[in-house]
Amino acid sequence: YTYEALRHCELTIQISTKLNRSHLVPGKTALILPCLGRTDKHIEAEGPQAVSVENSMGVVHTSQGILTPRAKTLKSEPAIIAGIAEATLPDSPLDWSYLVRDYSRIRDLIADTLPGFEDYNQRLEQENGFALPNGPREGKFTTPSQKAHFTINQLSEVHLGKGEFLMMTIRSHDQFNTTVYGLDDRYRGVFGGRRVIFMHPEDIKELGLNTEGLVDLQSHYNGQLREVKDFQAVPYALPRRCAATYFPETNPLVPLSLHARGSHTPASKSVVITISQSH
Repeated sequence: YTYEALRHCELTIQISTKLNRSHLVPGKTALILPCLGRTDKHIEAEGPQAVSVENSMGVVHTSQGILTPRAKTLKSEPAIIAGIAEATLPDSPLDWSYLVRDYSRIRDLIADTLPGFEDYNQRLEQENGFALPNGPREGKFTTPSQKAHFTINQLSEVHLGKGEFLMMTIRSHDQFNTTVYGLDDRYRGVFGGRRVIFMHPEDIKELGLNTEGLVDLQSHYNGQLREVKDFQAVPYALPRRCAATYFPETNPLVPLSLHARGSHTPASKSVVITISQSH
């Protein structure tokens, strides 16, 4: 669905630090604008610049690259966006090039706009940056009672037929969201590959699967067969009739019409599958 939607766009523009597979799914007209990476030196009109980043703990800190850019013509993301804005918004009240010459001016505007970013530049100078507002961490809640509210949510009933398993998708250690940095997962003892399915040892034995060989996975939701091939069954301490795989390798097994109540996100943690030895 995503591929089809992108290919129907009249124009797609991607600002990218390197070529990747998403560039193979362009619109009717497509531009790839190469930009500086975070590890590159950002040298603008008023000197070297630092960008700010937020880590997974909600802490904002500076990041300054040390690598010489591959080409003098490479622009930064702010410079590219500012250049587009200047060309398309000639009557804009903002001086876009002025903002790009010193990134701290961009951060000043962010400080004036977003709660939690007050005194942005000054707080960035602290040794470890600063933490964004987080009610639970600070013991403050924005509820009327100023206390945490808990909800009770009904569990879905899962009825597995003979030979069926409930599969969830997970991330590896060397992965951040959908970006895979390596083929090792030291958390689970998997090295050199990601096409694996974690299963209870007794389930592997019961199905007669050869752990040295490969297996194929199928989902049969709503009468439609979906399949991924050539996975290795790995014994793991999971409940019986449950299985786990990495995403995005098994995304094809997740039906778009099968989604969570309320959020409507794909039910990637609750996919009924069958498993067979590859031929």
